[in-house]
Amino acid sequence: MRRAIATVCISGTLEEKLESIARARFDAVEIFENDLIYSRMSPREIRQRCADLGLGIDLYQPFRDMDGVDDARFKRNLDRAQRKFDLMVELGAPMLLVCSNVQANTICDDELMASQLHAMAEKAAERGLRIAYEALAWGHHVNRYGHSWEIVKKADHPHLGICLDSFHILSRGDDPAGIEQIPADKLFFLQLADAPRMVMDVLQWSRHYRCFPGQGTFDLVGFMEHVLKAGYPGPLSLEIFNDVFRAAPNRRTTLDAFSSLLYLEEQIRARLEAQAVSDTAARALTERIELFNPPAPPKLRGLSFIEFAVDDASGKALGKALQGLGFDHSGTHRTKNVELYQQGDVRLVLNNEPGSFASDYFQRRGPSICALGLATDDGQRAVNRGVAFHVPSHAGRVGPNEALIPALRAVDDSIIYFVSQALEDKGFLETDFVVDPAKLGRSKAGIRSVDHLAEGFPFEQFDTGVLFNRVVLGLHPQESMELADPNGLVRSCAMVDAGQSLRIALNVSHSRATVTGRSMEALQGGGVHHIALASDDLFVTAEYLAKHGIALLDVADNYYEDLPARFELDDALLERMRRLGVLYDRNEEGEFFHFYTQMFVDRFFFEIVQRRDGYAGFGASNAPVRMSAQARRG
Repeated sequence: MRRAIATVCISGTLEEKLESIARARFDAVEIFENDLIYSRMSPREIRQRCADLGLGIDLYQPFRDMDGVDDARFKRNLDRAQRKFDLMVELGAPMLLVCSNVQANTICDDELMASQLHAMAEKAAERGLRIAYEALAWGHHVNRYGHSWEIVKKADHPHLGICLDSFHILSRGDDPAGIEQIPADKLFFLQLADAPRMVMDVLQWSRHYRCFPGQGTFDLVGFMEHVLKAGYPGPLSLEIFNDVFRAAPNRRTTLDAFSSLLYLEEQIRARLEAQAVSDTAARALTERIELFNPPAPPKLRGLSFIEFAVDDASGKALGKALQGLGFDHSGTHRTKNVELYQQGDVRLVLNNEPGSFASDYFQRRGPSICALGLATDDGQRAVNRGVAFHVPSHAGRVGPNEALIPALRAVDDSIIYFVSQALEDKGFLETDFVVDPAKLGRSKAGIRSVDHLAEGFPFEQFDTGVLFNRVVLGLHPQESMELADPNGLVRSCAMVDAGQSLRIALNVSHSRATVTGRSMEALQGGGVHHIALASDDLFVTAEYLAKHGIALLDVADNYYEDLPARFELDDALLERMRRLGVLYDRNEEGEFFHFYTQMFVDRFFFEIVQRRDGYAGFGASNAPVRMSAQARRG
């Protein structure tokens, strides 16, 4: 299908926007009126520039407050419209978006509105143009798509149809199933936007919080199913109003935009193919419409390894800390300055190889997590999927007889390696490292696996991180929440794969003063700043760490004074928790015990967790306790 985007979605001048949109491989644009007004290019020059870039111009927008006005105002509106029609002819835009009237003095008369839109369509037809009438969710009289269709039907003009906008329809809670009853030749245009569910004024919601498909919670797949079954023949076009997108560099935003459309197409295709087995209409659609069909998402089996970028000093300090955590120094790379530490199923790699990716990463960010190795069924397919969504692949230096692991560059410029089951079966670490077999898989402190990771993002990259993890890795977002830090708020969204083998909490702070904000500043951008390790017996692990000199986070006594008011806890257990700094949470699924180490050079820290029964959360109610304790240390 043809893919388009409104110029209002991204930052920059119109010239810059068009270049960025073309680089992202869109087919066409909607020209937003203000972008044209502020441009030094004439409409004819804009038309030529788009042609040179291989972009069509599918729509000019918006035209406001046309319908439901008195005769004198309508005459002025028609004069205004004809000026826009002249401009559109020069611009080469075949369609004008007309929004339903939002003014309080709108005359609520469907017959009047239909006659006025008919007259406008007559003038448009004289120039070979068409009008797409859109019901704004906050329109004074017309604010639902069904109503806009009734008026267009009354107007009965071949150059007048409706524009469907997913935000205006889904934000009002409208049932999109009725779209299938609208004739395809009256579905002139389609605008797509996702959004998080929010309880607020719909105009403010629309103007500031729209996002790309896959970044919000709207059922765009179900919406699109009805649109396509109605026979809609036009482009899929994004129209996003978002303060962050309009302030961020447009190159990253347009890439996200295009990937989001590809992802939506993939989801639609999967839905239709599943229905095609028993639904002839769905089968016909799959044969008629070509939708994006990338390699399948990876089937993840958790983390294979975590890699740190270090230098001599930080490598020795981190190695000592890991041994205090119960990790064995279990291997040395055969040809590179890289060390392997292991405990249970947790493998940590410390990379101090000169001239490597890790060395460059260290120079920019200091001691930090520079790569993740994800265990999956087919590593090459996972990378091929990423490349299909325009994610750059990574190829590092590989020596003789070393394992070649397919990899992608992540949003924070770190590396994600995809370790196939076949590679694990061959013992790829034993190939690359000289290992001590007696130390492989041993667990001196009771730690057995990685429970989850937490990754921080600069404010403008948070939605990009959500999209990357959802689209490329196949993770599903959980409920987004705001957590109180002593110096501000931290927004957090956990993302989990279907099998619960990989959990990543994405965090962002508006303030550099928060713990998350300080970590991101120290890391010179986003990155993993928190590794949670699962223990079979958390108290045994805590005692081991305390005995071996690992500084644990000091939790205020007031927390333990408050716990009995929220949960029934044995006094002896409570005192043991207080002594070791163990935090607690419980819900209908089960219990959660956890504690934290102090931060390592203000960049990252470890959490030790133990889940009991079916607890699937992250102890979010304790996050402010942890951040307050870290802030005191800072």
